[in-house]
Amino acid sequence: MLDRKQFIKHAIKLALPIMVQNLISSLVNTADTIMLGYVSQTAMSAASLANQFVFVLFCFFYGLSAGTSVLCAQYWGKGDQKTINRVVGMAIRLSIVISVIAFLIAFIFPTEVMRLFSESPDTVAAGALYLRYVAFSFVFMGVSNMYMSALRSTGRVILPSVTYIVSLVTNVFFNAVFIFGLLGAPKMGVTGAAIGTVIARVVELIICVIYSITVGQVKIKIKYIFAKTGVLFADYMKVSLPSLINDVVWSTATSVFAAILGHIGDDMVAANAVAIMVVNIGAIASRGFANATTIVVSNALGENNKAAAKVYGSRMLKLTILVGLMGGIVLFAIRPLMASYYSDKLTPLALSYLSTIMIMNIWRLLGEGINTCLICGCFRGGSDARFGMIMDIIFMWFVAVPLMAIAAYVLKLPPLLVYLVMSFDEFYKMPVVWIHYKRYKWLNNITRDFD
Repeated sequence: MLDRKQFIKHAIKLALPIMVQNLISSLVNTADTIMLGYVSQTAMSAASLANQFVFVLFCFFYGLSAGTSVLCAQYWGKGDQKTINRVVGMAIRLSIVISVIAFLIAFIFPTEVMRLFSESPDTVAAGALYLRYVAFSFVFMGVSNMYMSALRSTGRVILPSVTYIVSLVTNVFFNAVFIFGLLGAPKMGVTGAAIGTVIARVVELIICVIYSITVGQVKIKIKYIFAKTGVLFADYMKVSLPSLINDVVWSTATSVFAAILGHIGDDMVAANAVAIMVVNIGAIASRGFANATTIVVSNALGENNKAAAKVYGSRMLKLTILVGLMGGIVLFAIRPLMASYYSDKLTPLALSYLSTIMIMNIWRLLGEGINTCLICGCFRGGSDARFGMIMDIIFMWFVAVPLMAIAAYVLKLPPLLVYLVMSFDEFYKMPVVWIHYKRYKWLNNITRDFD
């Protein structure tokens, strides 16, 4: 077992590149929102709401990558390279299936999807146009996500960081070209932003394939993508299916929150679009430590060292809480800067909303960090993803969503009070999650001797 000082170095070595990756990956879509702010408030709001659909898809990928990460990390601890490559192939196959389904929905029914989030005809029209084009990025995004989650779980964290940096630069460049009509290109607005995102996702996958062929121990192999996986598939789904359901349940509830806010008014939509962008960046650190928690817990369990896994989980939770508190301080500090930057881009009412809801997101950020570390880090790392799924089904859909709907549609509270009700969504389930954590029934080694 690593002592405390060694462990902190190891955790930061894992978490820091993952944080950079998550930050840059989120900025690929966030760049669209930021740059479309120079076009109009409607264009910015439309891209933000359309990306709620992309966010739901990303949570599908996040659920699949949870199974990929846990199995690859445990088999890495066990020293079984061949099984790791089989897991990667299986994960890529599933991501392609899900990507194609999402593409068909977004390409054929973009207007219907946008009407779930807004009643404004202009916002719906612009968002539908953006969604139809950005749908072409889904397959590329899914495959690269699965491969890079496998790389991270085996300690290879540099390539994903480099890949996402290249992707972000590519996206910003082509956004500028196609949104504003630079270098002789047509001025395309929201369509240009979507095209920039598609090109960036293609570049991500190209880098992954080149690395797999030339350097990587973790391989993308066609034979494993189409191979029968038998009992390994059952083990994979034991982690991935509850994680996938958990993330979809959580993300769709979050999208319902956005839809309720969208029906309150365009000013709240615009303010929330900016707040989501900032909070997602602020949550990157907590999620990075949660991903690192999955890896260190799974590695220890793969070595059949439950005592180490238990201690590592506790240490990661403390680090996550510290990072969450620091993130809250940063959120509070940048409020004046955000108000100044968007002073000529948002209406006065939207600006007043933004200033207040950024404060509310301070405690929401901390709550999300703690729950993410426990549910997505410790429990999933110990192959107990089912508990987190049950918690989010109960507390998101039978507590948080109904409370917000009642506040908005029954009590007809002012928009800021509706947002206040939403901001406590992570704290409703926290006592139950904490009790489960302290029982330590989530510590499980699910590796097998395939030889």
